[in-house]
Amino acid sequence: MDSKPKRRTVIENGDTGEDLVLATLIGNGDDLGPLIRHAFEMGRPEPLVHQLKHVVKKKEVEIEELCKTHYEEFILAVDELRGVLVDAEELKSDLASDNFRLQEVGSALLVKLEELLESYSIKKNVTEAIKMSKICIKVLELCVKCNHHISEGQFYPALKTMYLIDRNYLRNIPVNAIKIVIGKNIPIIKAHIEKKVTTHFNEWLVHIRSSAKDIGQTAIGHAASARQRDEEMLEQQRKAEEQNISGLGDLVYTLDVEEVDEDSVLKFDLTPLYRSYHIHACLGIQEQFREYYYKNRLLQLNSDLQISSSQPFVESYQTYLAQIAGYFIVEDRVLRTSGGLLSADQVETMWETTVAKVASVLEEQFSHMDSATHLLLVKDYITLLGATLRQYGYEVGSVLEVLDNSRDKYHELLLEECRHQIGSVLSSDTYEQMVMKKDSDYDNNVLAYHLQISDIMPAFPYIAPFSSMVPDCCRVVRSFIKGSVDYMSFGVNSNFFDVVRKYLDKLLIDVLNEAVLTKVHSAGIGVSQAMQITANISFLEGACDFFLRHAAQLCGIPVRSVERPQASLTAKMVLKTSRDAAYLALLNLVNSKLEEFMALAENINWTSEEISQNNNEYMNEVVFYLDTLLSTAQQILPLDALYKVGSGALEHISDSIVAAFLSDSVKRFNANAVMVINNDLKMLENFADERFHSTGLSEIYKEGSFRGCLIEARQLINLLSSSQPENFMNPVIREKNYNALDYKKVASICEKFKDSADGIFGSLSTRNAKPNSRKKSMDVLKKRLKDFN
Repeated sequence: MDSKPKRRTVIENGDTGEDLVLATLIGNGDDLGPLIRHAFEMGRPEPLVHQLKHVVKKKEVEIEELCKTHYEEFILAVDELRGVLVDAEELKSDLASDNFRLQEVGSALLVKLEELLESYSIKKNVTEAIKMSKICIKVLELCVKCNHHISEGQFYPALKTMYLIDRNYLRNIPVNAIKIVIGKNIPIIKAHIEKKVTTHFNEWLVHIRSSAKDIGQTAIGHAASARQRDEEMLEQQRKAEEQNISGLGDLVYTLDVEEVDEDSVLKFDLTPLYRSYHIHACLGIQEQFREYYYKNRLLQLNSDLQISSSQPFVESYQTYLAQIAGYFIVEDRVLRTSGGLLSADQVETMWETTVAKVASVLEEQFSHMDSATHLLLVKDYITLLGATLRQYGYEVGSVLEVLDNSRDKYHELLLEECRHQIGSVLSSDTYEQMVMKKDSDYDNNVLAYHLQISDIMPAFPYIAPFSSMVPDCCRVVRSFIKGSVDYMSFGVNSNFFDVVRKYLDKLLIDVLNEAVLTKVHSAGIGVSQAMQITANISFLEGACDFFLRHAAQLCGIPVRSVERPQASLTAKMVLKTSRDAAYLALLNLVNSKLEEFMALAENINWTSEEISQNNNEYMNEVVFYLDTLLSTAQQILPLDALYKVGSGALEHISDSIVAAFLSDSVKRFNANAVMVINNDLKMLENFADERFHSTGLSEIYKEGSFRGCLIEARQLINLLSSSQPENFMNPVIREKNYNALDYKKVASICEKFKDSADGIFGSLSTRNAKPNSRKKSMDVLKKRLKDFN
């Protein structure tokens, strides 16, 4: 502890500055390397060595001083150290002895320990090996299981197994070779499964397309059966309502509704599709499969929408439409059950494409059709298609609009067919009254069309007032109504009665009426035929009410709604007009025949000097002809028509008599000729009175008569036979006795009236006191008429 002051003394007594620096560095333990390097670099190492020696000497002095100072302690320490060394030697000897004995004992233990450690190492390795083997065995078992599933076509279990290997075992496989092989084969197996599943799916696509036609036909068949049941139910309901209205009692009818599960009826297997979609979902490529499905089904649809050019449409339309129906039935079930494979927008897009294409095809095909039957068959199937697909939620209005747009084309074809049928009926008819020998004929030809004139069943054989043309035409009209209603039914518009009525009017007016008028005005037609046609038109006119009621029944319209007068067909008035035209044509034929009999200019001796008390032969023929004509007309014509025929014929006879007096071939006539015509006229008037009463016309036309139709001829004969013909110029007398005569005609006729001295007035001188007064009166009349004209 006293070393520092002593050191400081030594330094203070003889140290130089450099020695002091060097001593300080050594005392502090600093690195002397830089100082030594500097001395050698300067080429002066000797001073440094000298200084170092000097420092060493000083240190030795310090050690000696220190030893001197602590000598006793040092001696004690050395003694203690020597004691310690002895103890250490003893301890070392003991340790060596103990170590020897320990070595002897531990050698055996070390051998055992090494054996134990080796056993533990072997156990660990065996355990690891067993664990690795178990993992490999499990993986290999799963691989075998996966291969078995694949070979059995059980792709979903195979994928589950493969995913189990990939997720739980692949990273932990201790054998690198196995790990590499399995890792390489997993993508290959996935690709193989995808390929296999796609192959199976493609086979299903082919199968489902080939099955679509049968699926569609089955579904459409169910729709047809349902429609038939509905129609039968509506028919029963209609009959029940009619019986209730007619007072036959209250009838109870029930509606049996049969619930049909379309999915259970239409059996088709979507399992391959579900499996494929599920497998692709497991592979993580479900979106790819969705696109693949939609693309391929769209290609199939486009192919199905193409019309076969090797077969007429009327032969292939059922297959064509059934294929489409089956396609969309399948798509509907796929949409509902596949869990997102199809979207509603995709189905809607496909349906819109189909509607546009089908509408285009139908419009084109309808434009080429020349048969109403074919068009109706196609239409019926299309409406069944619409009813079928409407059950699955598809909007079919656009397709049905094509049918509505083609209704004019259909009715044109139907009208043309009816035109040919009616033309055939008119050409084959003999226009003789129809004879029915049994009640079934009466039911089919009379009651079926409400043509009966009495509610009492007649005795058979029954001679109808019409010819076979009437029921035959009614059949044609009824079939037209049925065809029109069939086409309009189940279309866009549920209330189509007005449309059917319009076309019915068109048939009756443009076809039936025109054909009848053409027949009436055709050359070579006789009076009996014209009369029968006239009678037939009357019955056809009456049948218009039946046609309208029949159309209303088929359209589901209450019959009472069409029984109002303002609801009648326009054709009824047209046929009434045509009946009047037929009357005129009949009268023209009758008048032509009468003119043949009444050639008065040839049959009358206008200047005879003798008075004949007998009727002329021509008048007998005229009366006989009129008798036959009116007898026939009474059998087949209504009373108003009978009156027109009789009055028209008699008016024509009256006109013929007046025309004979005015004829240029008659230059003059005398009183004898007037007397002869007067006798003929009386005979005709008697016949007219008898016929007017015997036919019952007198009870209807109380203010008229057949005799009145001869009024002009009668007044002319009375005037020519009058003793004072000049009274014709007296307004009062003329209005009373000669109001039917014309001034000019009377003037012309009177100019031809000439009598000789030995003529009629001379011969009547014994009976007439003033024969010259009549001649004078006639001369006065002639003069006054001449002045008047």
